[in-house]
Amino acid sequence: MTVNPSTRITGAKANVRLHWLAFCIKYAGLALIIVNRVDCSPIAYRRSLMRIRTPFHNALAGSIAILALLAGAPCALSKAQGELPLDELRTFAEVYNQIRAGYVEEIDDSTLLEYAIQGMLMGLDPHSTYLTEDAFQGLQDTTSGEFTGLGLEVGMENGYVKVISPIDGSPAAAAGLLSGDVILKLDNAPVKGMSLNEAIDIMRGPKGSEIELTIGRPGQSQPFDVTIERNVIKIASVRASWLEPGYGYVRVAQFQSSTGTDVRKAIEKLMAEQTLRGLVIDLRNNPGGILRSSVAVASLFLDGGRVVYTEGRIDNADLSYDADPLDMTDGVPIVVLINQGSASAAEIVAGALQDRRRAVIMGTESFGKGSVQTILPLSDSRAVKLTTALYFTPSGRSIQAEGIVPDILVERATLTALDDSNRVKEADLSGHLDNASGGDKRKTRQLNRELLTRDNQLYEALALLKGLNILGLQRDTTGPAGDS
Repeated sequence: MTVNPSTRITGAKANVRLHWLAFCIKYAGLALIIVNRVDCSPIAYRRSLMRIRTPFHNALAGSIAILALLAGAPCALSKAQGELPLDELRTFAEVYNQIRAGYVEEIDDSTLLEYAIQGMLMGLDPHSTYLTEDAFQGLQDTTSGEFTGLGLEVGMENGYVKVISPIDGSPAAAAGLLSGDVILKLDNAPVKGMSLNEAIDIMRGPKGSEIELTIGRPGQSQPFDVTIERNVIKIASVRASWLEPGYGYVRVAQFQSSTGTDVRKAIEKLMAEQTLRGLVIDLRNNPGGILRSSVAVASLFLDGGRVVYTEGRIDNADLSYDADPLDMTDGVPIVVLINQGSASAAEIVAGALQDRRRAVIMGTESFGKGSVQTILPLSDSRAVKLTTALYFTPSGRSIQAEGIVPDILVERATLTALDDSNRVKEADLSGHLDNASGGDKRKTRQLNRELLTRDNQLYEALALLKGLNILGLQRDTTGPAGDS
């Protein structure tokens, strides 16, 4: 789940910090303050300036000053923040200088410092990353709904690229890639050691060009290769249809900026065509997207109350999101389909509707990404995507590394109905009487049989909705979840 920052560091305190950093960088005194482990008093600072003598100290001064700028920390930190780890900072400066001076190939300072930034973020969680110009633009393209590539939502795990989910209708989906697949090689180049951005850059390319992926799949003893042709990925965030009269189907492939509005329009269209008696919301292989879009979608089916809340360390990280009192479906039964590829924002919707007892969650356990990433622009072309908070469902559940457990477990399977077409029925007898009410349900039965063969999970969701209508069950749409 990704959010854009709503605040920026402003005010006199921030200005004082920046001026102090500029002063330290200009005179390079910070380096020797750290090396000699002295305080930042004016006398000590002047003495440290007089000790600058060697090229090593000059390089050290530059690297430490840049590190201080990256950290955004003044020379003397407040007690609340704690003191800088001087030994570790000195080690960093020494390693930086050794690489800068002695590595077999000359590397310019900008590249070396960019590597250091990438290394810091790679040491965090799989979703925090440094966005270069291409990666930053790629992220914006993905959330807007169109880009050129394979059509994969991916993350980093144990040094390898792991498939969160293929995008509907993409080349990756057509090639049979699945949630949980691990990409071992790209065009025979090992992925181990690449950053996530580097791997994504390789997978993207001109329309019509090909790339070979070496895939490791859980349950298979040997990796296998698959060649995929890149294409323009147009993500249709929402599509809707009728499963049969009275029972609607809404597929949400990804949470983009307009997804909330798109879902509302899709349901309004269905309800204008005929009476809605039940609804299936399909979130399978939905990798997530924008936080506020997931809140907007969940709000369409809730009569007010909490949808999700977040907790973190930075300002404005502790937030609560509530639904508007407008359940547009007026409480009709809902089944939400999820699987291992349902992540982040998709889990927010499923968790909210499950906790609020507004929908039955069906399928398999979801991905388990319960963290919030904030995009922190560094310039017009570069940014940091940083995990800044964890989110919790209305009842206080954390989804992180656990996922949403469905109310009804239904594994995806290929089913074949028994052939009983040779059996003779009344309608097959010569001269049989016609049905007095003129009904003909054979077409509906045939459609259900086809659905069972094509998508058994969707078939079970439809069967449950029909059962709820037959029994006339009324679900509590406002109360919190409780023990039963």
